[in-house]
Amino acid sequence: MGAEYAMLEKLAIIFPVNNNTDMQFYQNTWLRNYLYPVCDWPGPGCKIVCNRTSTYRTLDKKTKCFAREIKRFEDKELFIKLNDDALVDIDYVIGLIKKYQGYHKPVYISDHERTKPRNFPDSLNGVMYGNGKFYMFNRKLVQCLKTDIKYRGSPNEDSVFGGMVTHGCGEDNVEYVQEDDRWIWHKEYTSKNKNIDLAFIKNH
Repeated sequence: MGAEYAMLEKLAIIFPVNNNTDMQFYQNTWLRNYLYPVCDWPGPGCKIVCNRTSTYRTLDKKTKCFAREIKRFEDKELFIKLNDDALVDIDYVIGLIKKYQGYHKPVYISDHERTKPRNFPDSLNGVMYGNGKFYMFNRKLVQCLKTDIKYRGSPNEDSVFGGMVTHGCGEDNVEYVQEDDRWIWHKEYTSKNKNIDLAFIKNH
């Protein structure tokens, strides 16, 4: 198992945080050594700093911020964007790393859907995007992201990431992979004698 866990050294978990995020909880999980907290302002443990106060309506800006920053993470091969009300199983992640490290094309793993025309009437119309609780992608996808994408209003931040993929990489060039939700917990973790509320305080 040592060699398998060594694979995690090539992983960066992009983790947008705010004042309600319980970093101690995540520091007590397997995620701790791979977390890259995305903060509004400089602070302890912040590895990506956007230097602007984020609200629910400006999370698209925070997404563009971390997308620009991770282009510089040349020592990382795979990335996970994880919400602070979600958990993911370590062995599931290792299995994905085994399968997709060194993959020949951009990879985008999530629970995907398309934006609706009436909600996204411009460059984000009809783009494929992943559910924000979890998406995993490789360096090839990072390299082709269009981080200067233009759009109107303040759309859902995950659709903005999907738009950066569509307009930068091209849908036909991307391997879209369905996540396995048996190994991803959102808002609540329930297993055997554990029932944990992962979203006790609503963010923003």
